[in-house]
Amino acid sequence: MLALVLTIVNNIYAQSSYELNSGWKCAPVNSVKETGAVLSTSAFNTTGWMPATVPGTVLTTLLNNQKVPDPFWGMNNEHIADIYKTGADYYTYWFTKDFKETPATGSNQVYLNFRGINYSCDIYLNGHKLNKTIQKGMFLRFNYNITPYLAKNGDNRLAVLVHPPDVVGNPNGGQGGDGTIARNVGLQYTAGWDWIQPMRDRNTGIWDKVTIQKTGAVRIADEHIVTLVPGVRLPEGAQQPAVIKVAAELSNPTAAAVNGSLSFELDGKTISKAVSLKPNSTTNVSFADYSLPNPKLWWPNGYGDQHLYNFKLKFTAAGKAISDQHQLNIGVRQLTSEYNEHTGSRQIMVNGQKIFIKGGNWVISDAMLRLSDMRYDAEVRYHRDMNLNLIRVWGGAMIERPEFFEACDKYGILVFQDLWGSGDCNGRWQDPQKLDDQWTRRQYPDDHGLFLRSAIDQIKMVRNYASLAIWCGGNEITPPEDILTALRDTILPKLDNTRWFVDYSNSDSMSHNVLGGNGDGPYGIQPLSVFWEFKTFPFNSEVGSVGVGDYESLKRFIPTANMVPPVYDEETHKTKTDSVWDYHKYIGYDTAINKYGKAKNAADFAMKAQLVNYDQYRGLAEGFTSHMWDWYTGFIIWKTQNPWTAMRGQMYDYYLDPNACLYGLHNGSAPFHIMYNPINGMVMVANNTFKARRSMMMVVKTYDMEGKQNLLTQVFADINATTVKKYFSIKGTVDKLAAKEGVFLSLQLLDENKKVITDNTYWIPDSKGGFSGLQKMKAEELSVKAKYIKPGRVEVTLVNKENSVLAFFNRISLVDADSKTRVLPAFYSDNYVTVLPGEEKKLIIDYNTPASKKKLELNINGWNASNVPRTVSIDE
Repeated sequence: MLALVLTIVNNIYAQSSYELNSGWKCAPVNSVKETGAVLSTSAFNTTGWMPATVPGTVLTTLLNNQKVPDPFWGMNNEHIADIYKTGADYYTYWFTKDFKETPATGSNQVYLNFRGINYSCDIYLNGHKLNKTIQKGMFLRFNYNITPYLAKNGDNRLAVLVHPPDVVGNPNGGQGGDGTIARNVGLQYTAGWDWIQPMRDRNTGIWDKVTIQKTGAVRIADEHIVTLVPGVRLPEGAQQPAVIKVAAELSNPTAAAVNGSLSFELDGKTISKAVSLKPNSTTNVSFADYSLPNPKLWWPNGYGDQHLYNFKLKFTAAGKAISDQHQLNIGVRQLTSEYNEHTGSRQIMVNGQKIFIKGGNWVISDAMLRLSDMRYDAEVRYHRDMNLNLIRVWGGAMIERPEFFEACDKYGILVFQDLWGSGDCNGRWQDPQKLDDQWTRRQYPDDHGLFLRSAIDQIKMVRNYASLAIWCGGNEITPPEDILTALRDTILPKLDNTRWFVDYSNSDSMSHNVLGGNGDGPYGIQPLSVFWEFKTFPFNSEVGSVGVGDYESLKRFIPTANMVPPVYDEETHKTKTDSVWDYHKYIGYDTAINKYGKAKNAADFAMKAQLVNYDQYRGLAEGFTSHMWDWYTGFIIWKTQNPWTAMRGQMYDYYLDPNACLYGLHNGSAPFHIMYNPINGMVMVANNTFKARRSMMMVVKTYDMEGKQNLLTQVFADINATTVKKYFSIKGTVDKLAAKEGVFLSLQLLDENKKVITDNTYWIPDSKGGFSGLQKMKAEELSVKAKYIKPGRVEVTLVNKENSVLAFFNRISLVDADSKTRVLPAFYSDNYVTVLPGEEKKLIIDYNTPASKKKLELNINGWNASNVPRTVSIDE
């Protein structure tokens, strides 16, 4: 009986891990005279110290203690002291944490793990210094065996002295300031960029998770799971076996040898291997290849399901006591890439099938590193909802956290992961704002060894995620030659040899246009003709447009006094912009707003901006997709999200509120999509699925501003898998109908039951290129009903009366009935919706369940709504 009890206790002990994420305190280094050995004992009184946010940065802690104003609001960031002027000590802080943990018994071990400290630190526990030399490296995981240092009474104190980056850089307005921030192995955006102001503390702090882990004598680390799926597969039907390769590192820090077995469990089967570990040793253990019968495969968004297997890996010591175990979800898939001679670019293959890449560039979730599982999940879900299938993580930030990759696995988003570096800071171009010349900057960072050690560590951290597809040497430039050679020829072949490595983000090896070489762009507002007719780089890593949010979004960071819309002068081609808008990196909409009528105020400007947003990103997605496998193998939008309250390059704002960019992309990037080329009038269908479609009815209509319908054609249509098909041009007819005041063009594909498969409504300008008719539309007669389907889900039904005008461009918002503020995040199956006369549309809204405890209602704001805004209750 005693043996059974001891086994149960050991099992529980071996599986115990918890975060130290509350109860921290901190103080600036200059206010503390004592040493770490003293601070890390319970005898030292920290009563007067400030509550600290961990994980977090010094600036986050100061903000949470109301010591600084919110740097994301107005011009507040200008009122926060910058480290370049104050000196590093100003943001150098001691952090302490008291925690309970009794000493380990027998051969059991206790570890202290840090997943990220920026930039260097000394660590003390109960009067003992844990690191012999200063720990340095923002992108290194530190772990310490603290078994010998735990207090006998279980009351422990941890003290960590955190220093800012070695070189803080001058935030002089350049990309990465004066560029010297890149002398560190760390974040470059913190010194400012063209989409963000500088972070004043350069993100100093214990910015990622701190955990206590308890094991038996043997610890598992850096497991490596590789899945191979030979042949060309389809999502449906029985599958030939997949090959699973499993390896892990085992360590035994004790003075005694340990015998036992390492085993993994997958799909109900357990595979074991006997292992003997010498005292004070670390060894790598590999299993024989395992054949997984009839696997459920993982596919990118739009191509199939994202099945994830629960995978358990454990070490069991002799006597059947579990010493350590890890559990993770793995997707079974195989990634390959090949050069497409026709397009002149690489194409990505998953499970043997080529995938047309529709991607978004991602910087970081939060500029102050306030990272969370919820925020990662919401942001990645928005990318899924845009019908994208890839996120590129930009090289001026970081290798994203495991929780980000978990969300990408869940939603089917491939990841193109840059390593640390950018052409701006690292010397690709001559730049008078940079302190050092190109030759010097080309060798950044100062410590190449630290870069490589960090790369090794972070590769091990994220290599098991199905979504991780591409490793990249850096943004628009390769790392220094010795780093590049080590990564390409040694590190990645050894640690992660199944993924494509591209030397830099717009490398010739990735994409090569007919004019020679590769590149990116264009950026900013473009005539739609550019997206459809201008042949850019065949795998374009950065192409994008604008992204101002609506009025509700602007109110979250612009003071009332600064709610002044930009004014574009069509003669001088210059824009007069308010100082706060300018500070938050507004880029011009140029003539695009005036085509809808000059903005009366900021609210009117923001509404008209949404029409531009939708049209720009629908046009971008459709234009690139229209040439897939002919001109292009993929495109990646610069950019789809902001980690700060910026006013450019975003499909949703910092507060997770979507704007019309998101829904323009949702429409234009749909896996199965009907579309219209506004330049040559061609009606086309894109099929980004593995299924051919037959016996569909194509219905093409126009509606004038009074709602009068004109059927242009109605024909049967079919299309093969993974292709684009041109049907016919209607340009002459549409241009004639639109000449006076514009016209609406409705495209629909119906299935055999006359149900809409895909539809698309365009607003075509008049002969002068303006939208004169939209400016005098009659009020629509849209009826709106909403009901709860289940907690966290609402169904909305929109019905437009027969013989009415179109109910044009309706924004639906889920709001708190008391505060009238939007529920964020909320996920709409569609938005900025146009409802044709006599048409009914249903939308689904998903939201986080805590909001279900509140009283909710809908807010509807349409271009020609009779009551703006209108409020709709939700039926139980």
